[in-house]
Amino acid sequence: MVKRFLLGAVILALIGAGILFWKGGRLDHTPRALSDEALNDPAWIERGAYLARLGNCSSCHSTPGKAPFAGGEPMATTFGVFFGPNITPDPEAGIGAWSADDFWQALNNGKGKDGQWLYPTFPYTSYARLSREDVDALFAYLRTVPADATPNVPHALNFPFNQRWLLRGWRALYFNPVGYRLEGEVGAEQLGKHLVDGLTHCVECHTPRNRLGALDPRRNLQGATMPTGWYAPPLTGDRTVGLGNWTEEDIVVLLKTGVNQHSHVAGPMAEVVLGGMQYAQEGDLYAIARYLKSLPSAGLDTARTGPAAETALLEQGRQIYTQQCASCHGDAGQGEAPAWPPLAGNISVVAPDPHNTIRLVLQGGFAPATSGNPQPHGMPPFGPFLNDQDIAAVVTYVRQSWGNRAGSVSLPMVRRVREQAR
Repeated sequence: MVKRFLLGAVILALIGAGILFWKGGRLDHTPRALSDEALNDPAWIERGAYLARLGNCSSCHSTPGKAPFAGGEPMATTFGVFFGPNITPDPEAGIGAWSADDFWQALNNGKGKDGQWLYPTFPYTSYARLSREDVDALFAYLRTVPADATPNVPHALNFPFNQRWLLRGWRALYFNPVGYRLEGEVGAEQLGKHLVDGLTHCVECHTPRNRLGALDPRRNLQGATMPTGWYAPPLTGDRTVGLGNWTEEDIVVLLKTGVNQHSHVAGPMAEVVLGGMQYAQEGDLYAIARYLKSLPSAGLDTARTGPAAETALLEQGRQIYTQQCASCHGDAGQGEAPAWPPLAGNISVVAPDPHNTIRLVLQGGFAPATSGNPQPHGMPPFGPFLNDQDIAAVVTYVRQSWGNRAGSVSLPMVRRVREQAR
């Protein structure tokens, strides 16, 4: 009886493994590519350039001071460090030897030209929503950028994540290559969802992930802490920590200029606006805004309240704020948009994760210089002359004043952010 049980268990395990193996290797069908004539058409190339900007491809595939799209940009994660590959038309280091079908397989099926499964840090899980025409337009554009022979940097991953064959199991659990694609006439909200979930891949930063790095669909766009420590706030209809108090126009203005009456962008989002969103067509921006405003509250406001700080800590923070911050941000944290963002009701200030506010106090910074805000005002770095206790006090003060009811900031939190910011 025991032997039969064990045999049955082995057979079931083999069947289960076989099903996972099959599911992990599923590929979507390959639609017919555009003709060579179309791939050389300036209109398709221009379309591809627009899509590359909107998708912020340069952020991962370009390294500051080096050739555009020549790769090498590191991306630190809990699994190790990934490096963006060279996607210039160099035949050896880049994608010059790739066909349009090879490029489609990578973006839609997560499979490289050499047949290897691609790690989902390349967001093919979002790009699978793109149409074949848009993928071909991207390919047509990338064939026109200057070729560069910079070799690719191998990923530096921890065991067992450096075992690429395990991706087949991950794909079986979390990836369906048959993406949602738009067909025919669509409304603004549907187009916005298509952009947010697909090309602009907002979901990749603003949605929490599980321990294997897969997006959690139950908490879609509910805010997430990124591997770099930056916090991507909720895009849901929650009125305090989300976009519930924002109008469609507020969202469009922020994406187009980097600032609005409620806040301004910083960190990775500043790169998104600088390199891509400021060039977006107005119709696409309003479609994104329409979709985001359709998202209901996720009940996040009720869970954001933290314990009130001790009176001594708040008093220390008030004194520092009065001396260093009030001249720009106002005695009541009201700010003066667009130059100095408000701190009262600012979704980054009251976020469950205080990383963004701590980091801005430590390092200072500017909103991105855009056509709508070409000379942004900057915030000086306070890290060099405020100690960690001072920063914990002042950030706690702004998170618990003027109606803000976010949690306190501890000394270890500030030390961790200071270390990450180095």
